[in-house]
Amino acid sequence: MRDLIIIGSGPAGLTAAITAAEHGLDVLVLDEYHKPGGRLLGQLYEEPGGTWWNGIEESRKLAERAGVLGLDIRLGKSVHNIEQVNSSWLVHADCETFEAKSLLLATGAAEAPVAIPGWTLPGVMSVGAAQVMTNVHRVKPGKRGVIIGVNVLSSAIAMELKIADIEVAAIALPKTNQVNGSASNPTEVMNALLHVSHMAPSLFVKMGSKLMKNDFMKKMGITFYPKNGVRMWDIPVMLRKAVIRIEGTDQVEGVTLATVTADGKVIPGTEEVIGCDFVCIAGGLYPLAELAALTGCPFYHINELGGFVPLHSQDMRTPLDGLYVAGNITGIEGAKVAMSQGKTAALSIAKDLGQDIADTSLSEAVRQISSTRTDAHIQFHPEVDAGRRKLQEYWDLHDAEKRKVMV
Repeated sequence: MRDLIIIGSGPAGLTAAITAAEHGLDVLVLDEYHKPGGRLLGQLYEEPGGTWWNGIEESRKLAERAGVLGLDIRLGKSVHNIEQVNSSWLVHADCETFEAKSLLLATGAAEAPVAIPGWTLPGVMSVGAAQVMTNVHRVKPGKRGVIIGVNVLSSAIAMELKIADIEVAAIALPKTNQVNGSASNPTEVMNALLHVSHMAPSLFVKMGSKLMKNDFMKKMGITFYPKNGVRMWDIPVMLRKAVIRIEGTDQVEGVTLATVTADGKVIPGTEEVIGCDFVCIAGGLYPLAELAALTGCPFYHINELGGFVPLHSQDMRTPLDGLYVAGNITGIEGAKVAMSQGKTAALSIAKDLGQDIADTSLSEAVRQISSTRTDAHIQFHPEVDAGRRKLQEYWDLHDAEKRKVMV
């Protein structure tokens, strides 16, 4: 029996595995992909000060540290069931079953869909798929593309496509329907983007965002937002145009755009077709938490964290003995926060298994998560701190109820 099984070899999982091994634990890492690194593998962006965050390089560094420690990392392993039997965890993966005293779920995030007529055509893909094709496999998804969905993720990947000499004709909103929700509302999208305006290379966007401090100015801003968009990295970002249909017979040939009102309603007679040979759908990310659901761990839906998240404490413990979580399964944030969470989870696990972990070391690790979050260059949700406070309230309530039962 292992001390610890970690599901997921992304930034949280690898960091946790390294930290746990350094504290003497016998660790097994499982991942369904054929390379370690998770979403790190596709990341490439410029940080403040002109330095670059290269996800492939960061993954390589983590993999090298894992190799030095002799960590057992099994790739190409899909987990389909988890059971808690007595005081151990059974992880069923393909034709094998693994057993451990503790289990860490670091399964990351998945991309949410955006429903658009024509989205089943060859050449339509998630924006994350385009990122992996370009940055990991060095294959261009096409020559000229359109991104549907204006958010932090689509903006960052559009820049990466531009670096790879791929033309992005436009980043536009999706058509309003029951599925797309607030992602198709220009006013709500603009509000969500204001907190990351510091990332924009456009001086117009940076200066304009500083003026939008109240609802009146925000309304004026979206009302007079240029119909043809504001260019960032020479890519038009369109908050007043939506893709109402993807065009093509056997493959993507273009998209139909239409001007929309401030609340996302199509203005009849404004339709126009622009040509492209691929389309990226950017519906945002949500926590990939299905495996946590198999364990019986309590869940809460917290919009500020991206969706349903398993209940957990600041030190990454769940209410179930021996079960821990780290990374985007706990809420959508960046790789650096995930790594801090992975380290904290490993220290909690080591302490619970009887290793000599000082309370001050664990407290410092928890504090590091918070400071890393505060300093993050990219934040996928503007109210992430409020989301974390909500989760802590749920944890405190659960803890209080548990103490009542024990009395």
